[in-house]
Amino acid sequence: METLPTLREHKKAATRRSLAGAALRLAVERGLDGVTVEDIADAAGVSRRTFSNYFTSKEDAVLDADRERLRALVSLVEARPEAEDAWQALRASTAELYRVRPLPDVEWMAQLRLLRRHPSLLARQAGDQVALERDLTAVLVRREPDEEAARLMAATFLTTIRIGIALWLEGAGEQELPGLVDRLLGRVRVQGT
Repeated sequence: METLPTLREHKKAATRRSLAGAALRLAVERGLDGVTVEDIADAAGVSRRTFSNYFTSKEDAVLDADRERLRALVSLVEARPEAEDAWQALRASTAELYRVRPLPDVEWMAQLRLLRRHPSLLARQAGDQVALERDLTAVLVRREPDEEAARLMAATFLTTIRIGIALWLEGAGEQELPGLVDRLLGRVRVQGT
């Protein structure tokens, strides 16, 4: 049975969102190197210690929204019907993620542009992608018992998503991202589907 979030949990989530939003906004305005943890805490109206309760660094705060999207994607794949093949579960989950988080999202666009410029964020995002590949593989292996095939599928899926986002950014959002990504996913030939 799922329990409803408490008032305390709501406040913690609001503080986390406030810190992450402040971090991203300040990093976009000043550049990541021009922002300190103290600046972020001040902008969110909390102490440095409160910041440290939520994030280990300003980079983690800037990347929080992206990490939340990644967690949501894994949850959506997990929730897909068991009878659905693995690749279709990935495609359907991606479409659902874009449906519940409509694009273009101004903060996400700003974050993506920032990520493309700053080496420390790119390094952390690469680590996040490795973790996401591992998490997706763990979910996919329930549908595709061959772990090697599940891992290859997760990696192919994530590469296709990254290419779609890069093409979308390069085209200044001329195409709708969900449609572009789904078209690219549809072009991938997956064994067994």
